Amino acid sequence: MRQTHSENPLWPPSFAAAIFDFDDTLALTYEFWRQVDIAFLRSRGISYTPEVGRTLTTLGFAGGARWCIERYGLKDSVEEICDEWNSMGRALYASQVRLRPGAEDYLTALRSANVPIALATTNDPDVLAAMKAHVDVYALFDAVACAKEVGCGKDQPDIYLEAASRISAKPEDCMVFEDLLQGICSAKRAGMRACAVLSNNPLQNEQEVVSAADCAIASWREALEVERH
Repeated sequence: MRQTHSENPLWPPSFAAAIFDFDDTLALTYEFWRQVDIAFLRSRGISYTPEVGRTLTTLGFAGGARWCIERYGLKDSVEEICDEWNSMGRALYASQVRLRPGAEDYLTALRSANVPIALATTNDPDVLAAMKAHVDVYALFDAVACAKEVGCGKDQPDIYLEAASRISAKPEDCMVFEDLLQGICSAKRAGMRACAVLSNNPLQNEQEVVSAADCAIASWREALEVERH
């Protein structure tokens, strides 16, 4: 998916502000959350399916917990389920999550070019904080917006609008980097441009996300590629 200088809207940046997803966009975390989902459902006698994983990824913690309660008739409260997921997620993020190659280079390049950057994630702040020793998202970004704070998942544009607000950016000036089809569509509904980030996640339909987005990359090194003449 190599792009020439004239074709690459990511470098030099063709946007005034950028908003990034975390899971499977900046870091490959699909397998970690699949483990969490399998363990959670198995403990309640429920089988995991890829469709369940896709739904939970989109809804975030509280929304996913409500969905599980309604779908499976669980007796747990939303808070109890979120606490359980947070506990498992913190352990995995503290020891295993790392940024994808080239991701930090691109973030650093944008900040050096005076492009404000924000993180918009369905992850819980406690899970993000757990990986501070090796991935300090609060230092990497000018602002961090979590689904927990806006009250809905990425099936709605709220989190992207909140992230833009926190870096004082107009929606039309923002490029959103996402691996989720629902996230790309929500960002577009918010009036933003979107870059599809391919992740090798088996839950991702690459053709769908590329078609829905304004541009796409398969690796973060592509974001800074400029063809040499």
